[in-house]
Amino acid sequence: MKSHSGVLLFCLGLAACQGSNPYVATSNPLPPAPPQAAKTFDRSAYPAAPRDYGRYRSWAWLDGHLPPGTAWADSAQIAEAVSNALDQRGLRPLHDNRPADLFVSADLRLETRLRQVQDDYYGGAYGGYNGYGPGYGGYATVPIIRTYQEQVVVVQVDMYDAKSGQPIWSSSAETGNRGSESERADAIREAVEKAMSAYPPS
Repeated sequence: MKSHSGVLLFCLGLAACQGSNPYVATSNPLPPAPPQAAKTFDRSAYPAAPRDYGRYRSWAWLDGHLPPGTAWADSAQIAEAVSNALDQRGLRPLHDNRPADLFVSADLRLETRLRQVQDDYYGGAYGGYNGYGPGYGGYATVPIIRTYQEQVVVVQVDMYDAKSGQPIWSSSAETGNRGSESERADAIREAVEKAMSAYPPS
């Protein structure tokens, strides 16, 4: 009898759970958009469009000035190296009054770098009692770090959009400082080529 009454109570409980839900979801309507919303465009809400470097075809020196010369290299050497590197990337200099696509500036300077070199020296010992007996042996590595100064040539190349004036690309590179005049010209070309190797950016 007790089991029948327990089943009856369980069935009544299930029937009560299947009744209508007294809670009803409601929401208020969204407020109307302000009148100026239809005419306002928020550019910050959208990512900037990728820059099309393919549209840049011509260039001129920024403010019409060649790169400044130094005691190590004259202005013409720097300008020639930069011009050749730009030419290899399809950028042609303008020599007339037409507007250029790009303005370019370049700078060369000497800087001193501290270099460190580590040399590992190996040493060992072996011995016994008066030269007799099993003896012992031991080996060790002794790191020796040497610090020295090296003078390098640093070239900085900057590009600007000619219409907006905004900087669009910048890079620098360095190479070793060499002695003779022909070696200096090679060093300038090497540094400029390193700086321009990443243009146009992928």
